[in-house]
Amino acid sequence: MTLIRQEDLIASVADALQYISYYHPLDYIQALGKAYTQEESPAAKDAIAQILTNSRMSAEGRRPLCQDTGIVVAFVKIGMNVRWEGGQNLSDAINEGVRRAYLHPDNVLRASVLADPAGGRKNTRDNTPAVIHYDLVPGDKVEITVAAKGGGSENKSKFVMLNPSDSIVEWVMKTVPTMGAGWCPPGILGIGIGGTAEKAMLLAKESLMDPIDIHELKARGPASRIEELRLELYDKVNALGIGAQGLGGLTTVLDVKIKDYPTHAASLPVGMIPNCAATRHIHFTLDGSGPAVLTPPNLDDWPKVDWQPAADARRVNLDAVTREEVTTWKPGETLLLSGKLLTGRDAAHKRIADLIAKGEPLPVDFTGRFIYYVGPVDPVRDEVVGPAGPTTATRMDKFTDMMLGKTGLIGMIGKGERGPATIASIKSHRAVYLMAVGGAAYLVAKAIKASKVLAFPELGMEAIYEFTVENMPVTVAVDSQGESVHESGPKEWRMKIGKITLAAKA
Repeated sequence: MTLIRQEDLIASVADALQYISYYHPLDYIQALGKAYTQEESPAAKDAIAQILTNSRMSAEGRRPLCQDTGIVVAFVKIGMNVRWEGGQNLSDAINEGVRRAYLHPDNVLRASVLADPAGGRKNTRDNTPAVIHYDLVPGDKVEITVAAKGGGSENKSKFVMLNPSDSIVEWVMKTVPTMGAGWCPPGILGIGIGGTAEKAMLLAKESLMDPIDIHELKARGPASRIEELRLELYDKVNALGIGAQGLGGLTTVLDVKIKDYPTHAASLPVGMIPNCAATRHIHFTLDGSGPAVLTPPNLDDWPKVDWQPAADARRVNLDAVTREEVTTWKPGETLLLSGKLLTGRDAAHKRIADLIAKGEPLPVDFTGRFIYYVGPVDPVRDEVVGPAGPTTATRMDKFTDMMLGKTGLIGMIGKGERGPATIASIKSHRAVYLMAVGGAAYLVAKAIKASKVLAFPELGMEAIYEFTVENMPVTVAVDSQGESVHESGPKEWRMKIGKITLAAKA
């Protein structure tokens, strides 16, 4: 019988969540490094370089890889010969670990969890409660895997009840393009097959915790139908040409993970969940000897990549930019932004829409300005702002025509693609949509030289800020004529990959 102190559990959860906030799993970063060396698309290669550079910067600075520090998911396997010392409910103890991690003064993590999700949606302020899955197993130890799952990738989760005779591959190939780029590829696809509806989704999430090993699998060959499926889907999804950040390229997924479970004869439930460029998870064991010891990785194992802006990147003064200048920017062009930049996300846009509907004045003048879709991490020490990468732009699509038509806004910055109606609105108003790299939040934050809240301070990270930026890197994703690189890039690279495949077979 093993006696485990609940305080050791609390400390271990807190340490693990701090650890994964700034250290990528080594298998992920090495797989991404391999994708970088193989990538032939200049836009995708640049995006991967930013992610790799951001990874090293975060590890060295011990600050979050991504401004979205996730909702905590814990998989807890408790040996049946374990006893606990301490009077807390086990879930309360795990949530105390979450609380300590997210409020750590040296590395404050963004609190993104909202209570009353269908009502008031009030921030719990400490990122609790976690989503916890328990399993009683033989033995005298406790094994825990914790992950911090970002909203951009979690929102792209998919589920289907197929007929037993339907093709899983066909469903995946039909579904992945509908996920867009808001999940920040290159990443990992987790797929769960079988069980019941909720079991399939849980299997998909669990599969994302497994090590990346697709290249080892390719080398030795498949030994089961599941391994055959993994290889087939890995090749076919990458052949879609979606590429890093959806810009078009050779690598969309670094691995495809699959777990299965017996199911009813009439059923074929399939769940699919992507992991993003901020893949964050770690496994540890408690055996009664004290808190888990987490050894920092050796940064010499990181790929030797140091992103720098291209010499020919266009430099833009946000304080003097005009709509006429915006119309000269070309799709896929790299810009370096300097000057004053507004921010705003879902909650701020909703407030603006309500004010406009009531005919009331806006708290900020948007005329001739750009808005950045971001919810930054709180600053620590001498920072003016914490990691501040882009959030998924499509969530603001419903507000875009209003913002462009009624506020004088001329441009937006986010991550991922925009919908057809939004692209039409951008073209109609001769505006522009720029893309910042999701998964490069700490790198982007270094370009922010000042920050102040202008409106809705009670919204916390969703308030409207004004950033002063210097050489903030972005890509023209939708130009004033309505051309989208998230449409043209994957289409171009899908054709190129097809030709490469044909040449390899010949």
